[in-house]
Amino acid sequence: MVVYQVYPRSFQDSNGDGIGDLAGITQRLEYLEWLGVDALWLNPTFPSADADWGYDVVDYYGVHPDLGTLDDLDELVAAAGRRGIRVLLDLVPGHTSLRHPWFRERPDRYVWADADDGPPNAWLSASAAPAWTRDDATGRWYQHTFRPEQPDLNWWSEEVRDEFDRILAFWFERGIAGFRIDAAARVVKSRDLAAAPVGPWSRPPPDLEQVHEVLRRWRRVADRYGDRLLLGQTWIEDTGGLGAFLGNGDELQLVQPFTLPVAQFYASVLHEVVAEVETSLGGRDAAVWQASSHDAIRFPTRWGACDERRTRAALVLLLGLRGTVVLYYGDELGMEQVHLPAAVARDHWGRDGCRTPMQWADCAGGGFTDAGVTAWLPCGDLQVNVEGQRGDPASTLALCRSLIALRRELPDLRDGAYRRLDAPPGVWACSRGDGVAVVANLSGAVVSLSGIEGIVRLATERTRAGEAVAGALRLEPWEAVVLAA
Repeated sequence: MVVYQVYPRSFQDSNGDGIGDLAGITQRLEYLEWLGVDALWLNPTFPSADADWGYDVVDYYGVHPDLGTLDDLDELVAAAGRRGIRVLLDLVPGHTSLRHPWFRERPDRYVWADADDGPPNAWLSASAAPAWTRDDATGRWYQHTFRPEQPDLNWWSEEVRDEFDRILAFWFERGIAGFRIDAAARVVKSRDLAAAPVGPWSRPPPDLEQVHEVLRRWRRVADRYGDRLLLGQTWIEDTGGLGAFLGNGDELQLVQPFTLPVAQFYASVLHEVVAEVETSLGGRDAAVWQASSHDAIRFPTRWGACDERRTRAALVLLLGLRGTVVLYYGDELGMEQVHLPAAVARDHWGRDGCRTPMQWADCAGGGFTDAGVTAWLPCGDLQVNVEGQRGDPASTLALCRSLIALRRELPDLRDGAYRRLDAPPGVWACSRGDGVAVVANLSGAVVSLSGIEGIVRLATERTRAGEAVAGALRLEPWEAVVLAA
């Protein structure tokens, strides 16, 4: 499966206010169908106080007014379904906004502690500040794994568990195909405040036994609605524990490690990352791979060093992996990270550069919004755009679309077992199943591989397509190919 991730505020503005919206995404579904993706993952669409741009939820049953209405979301789901594209929402279960009505009306739904002389323990939030904030209204301390505006929910409360059963059911009944679950591996926090670890990563630790119980509960809800997907963000310190989040087929269906977006672009490093995940899943086809995201520097900048050859090689490697692949909007074009001055920054953690508007055309507004309208974030290099690449068979967009089509044509490329192949230093080489090989030269030198056979089905240099390889393969710097028997 290929999932296309959209940051809704930055994909398409349909009403000229400079902010992308759900109706705008609906307008662009023809493009996603043409590209060939199977599913659409929307970053949070819930009403939010925007302290963390949707990840501080005010209402789990609504739509952020900047993005539209429930009717707009219903129309998007229906229109996508007619094109064979399923829609996934981003569920944020670990915390809410401080402005959620529950915080005052249902305080037992949050994690509290009493202490007179400072925070109850040494736990730190994601920003390395104390994970506790004193509530002036009550004099008590509330826990927050992330910002103070994002108080942690008390998942030891049966009331919270029942409420989320209702939340999942509400969206499943509206036709949502599933959820990408934010921080799924840490949703239930430890109750043992006295045993708090101290160190640079001493965030509130999860109670894994209870995490698995919650995941099983969610799976029971999902299974009542038939073919529904639970894709969990499972960024854990020990990659070897990933398989546990699948349970016995009764927890998550897909796990999303956050290893590629932080890995260096060296063949040896990437092979190690993939091998660890493959081993942890014990042969199960359940990994979710992505190279860019709303939280990470875009891979054409981080891996590609703004070199189109490197970007194209990375796309071959990414879409040559087993399991589910996520393309972050613009990955298919080679959209780069945008450096934004502090004067226009909107995000407190400096992630604006990977959230800039989709580049549809080289014109005022970039095709994202109307000419003369100020977009919520500035556009990047508009010479990299859909309009300019869609009709060019040699473009990065054309390569990406061909890779997606090839995954559908060759089951081994999509689902076949992964095995590392012997190759010179700097070369990514693996077999997929019985008859497919993916080879990428991630070095600046010409290399030759022996023991490689097959027909080149796709290459970053288009002239190689259809070439028969028998025993030896020569690759130029940053050149990548997919071969099949």
